[in-house]
Amino acid sequence: MKKSKKMIPLTVGAVIALGLAASAQVSAAAPADGAENMEKCYGVAKKGMNDCSTPQYSCAAHSPKDNDADTWIIVPPGTCNKIVGGTVK
Repeated sequence: MKKSKKMIPLTVGAVIALGLAASAQVSAAAPADGAENMEKCYGVAKKGMNDCSTPQYSCAAHSPKDNDADTWIIVPPGTCNKIVGGTVK
C-alpha cells in the first residue's frame, strides 16, 4: 500500500506535465488571444504554481498549499477531467 501512495503524486505530476506540454503546443499553434480555447482546472496546482486570482489573493504564484480547491491552472479543454482531483467550475 505504501507503494501506491507514492505513485499518486508521481502520477498527478506526470499528468500535469503532459497538460502543460499540450498547453505549450496549443499556445504555439494558436493565436495570442486563443485563451478562450482553454479552461480553468481547480484543485490541482502545486504550492506557488497557480495561474492567477482566488478570493484570498489576486495574482499568480501565491497558492499557499498544494491542491488548494480555490486555485487553478489553465489547461486545454478536457485535460482537467483526466487529472485526479481536478474540477472545472
